[in-house]
Amino acid sequence: MTLAAMIAADYGTIGDILRERARENPDRLAVVMETGEAVTYAQFDALVDRVAAALQRDGVAPGEAVAVCALSSIPYAALFLGALRAGVAVAPIAPSSTPESIAGMVADCGAKLFFLDAGVAEAQKPAPVPVRPIALDGSSAGQAFDAWLAPEDATPTPVEIGPKHPFNIIYSSGTTGTPKGIIQSHGMRWKHIFVGDAIGYGHTPVSLLSTPLYSNTTLVCFFPTLAGGGTVVLMKKFDVVRYLELAAKHRITHTMLVPVQYRRLMEHPDFDRYDLSSTRMKFCTSAPFAADLKAQVLKRWPGGLVEYFGMTEGGGTCILMAHEHPDKLHTVGRPAPGHDIRLVDEDGRQVGPGVVGEIVGRSASMMNGYHGRPDKTAEATWVSPEGWTFIRTGDVGRFDEEGFLTLMDRKKDMIISGGFNIYPSDLEAVLVQHPAVFEAAVVGVPSDAWGETPVAFVALKSSQVAEADAIKTFVNGQVGKTQRLAEVVVVDSLPRSHIGKVLKRELRDSWQNSPSQ
Repeated sequence: MTLAAMIAADYGTIGDILRERARENPDRLAVVMETGEAVTYAQFDALVDRVAAALQRDGVAPGEAVAVCALSSIPYAALFLGALRAGVAVAPIAPSSTPESIAGMVADCGAKLFFLDAGVAEAQKPAPVPVRPIALDGSSAGQAFDAWLAPEDATPTPVEIGPKHPFNIIYSSGTTGTPKGIIQSHGMRWKHIFVGDAIGYGHTPVSLLSTPLYSNTTLVCFFPTLAGGGTVVLMKKFDVVRYLELAAKHRITHTMLVPVQYRRLMEHPDFDRYDLSSTRMKFCTSAPFAADLKAQVLKRWPGGLVEYFGMTEGGGTCILMAHEHPDKLHTVGRPAPGHDIRLVDEDGRQVGPGVVGEIVGRSASMMNGYHGRPDKTAEATWVSPEGWTFIRTGDVGRFDEEGFLTLMDRKKDMIISGGFNIYPSDLEAVLVQHPAVFEAAVVGVPSDAWGETPVAFVALKSSQVAEADAIKTFVNGQVGKTQRLAEVVVVDSLPRSHIGKVLKRELRDSWQNSPSQ
């Protein structure tokens, strides 16, 4: 089958596409590290074969899993693709997880091998993982990756990989409890890969990725770039100046960033000095993206801006083509083609435009379920009157008359004060208008008088000074009586997950455990 026919097919595998790209353009750079280390498509495809052959040699069967917990690297990327070529599911785990949590996730997915680096090995000392460790960085964390690989020129035995076959098991952040393993299939990932031409990937993109490879945020850009025969430039850790240097040096066409990274870039005094004119499209997902920040990015950074709203679990996705709809920056866009997104009330009844409800979605891109957790899978679904299964997002929103969705908040973060619903996002939007405020988060805390009351945590811009009471007065003068803040707390920074989500549970805990409470 020709490459064009493979791309046009209803289903295929990223491993097959990679092999064809290597045949088509063997000398093109596939993966480049910020340090300058790089591999061509021919070299990368050969490395992927060696991984797949080594997994088969070690008896890791199709449908089984391997776990990986490390910072982004070329060996990490090759491991991911090599496992997929062997029909083996990949369970990428965040190194920021606790040692006990890492051990629990490795055990939960039934990993046959555990790939890690020196940083993770140091953190793992209190909770060793009872499977064979392999060190991607060649450290003493385990058997060296280069020594583990199958010999050069090794090729794996071809395996049949169907659309329902598990592609990866991505664990939820665990910010609301024990992480759940989200099983994504090859069919689901295939649907993600070739939507690129419609949103600007086009021919041979160069994508700069500073978010980690263990995040679904990164993977939704990583795989389409390789499938399109482009170059992925990987950073181990985001740094504003280094990011801008790499973007200019490599003449990037695409990038994926989370909102806090966009804000830090926009705040940097030298941002406008860098040549980013090669950029065709910028993407954002994973956390609320403020309208004022979107407007800044559109004004100061060439190329389009696309915001995705959806879940790792799949279901429904909304897409905002911000450059095409500058009057809709307060929204997360419209449902993607083929995606059915609805809103339901507390009783599971569908609500119409203008009415707030929980967002549920259905599409061809849906998880197989939570690994080993049929109870949690059932809890995460809503069945429509037609009998179709939708995935609950846990987010609350409202459609306008044109079909654009405004995201209000996480359902669990909504504050009920004196019987009134307060959406933290409304207050956060006012807080960041204060000239000294860099970012803000609002949480509900217990109140004898009102049941709950809103408290704001704010981080100030560098070189800015502001009193907490002055910020509270600024906000309370612009909001309704029921929305008024009870307190403002100035902090150095907001606690965040590895993909930039504010950990509001930690803020609530810090407030309730403070000596003044």
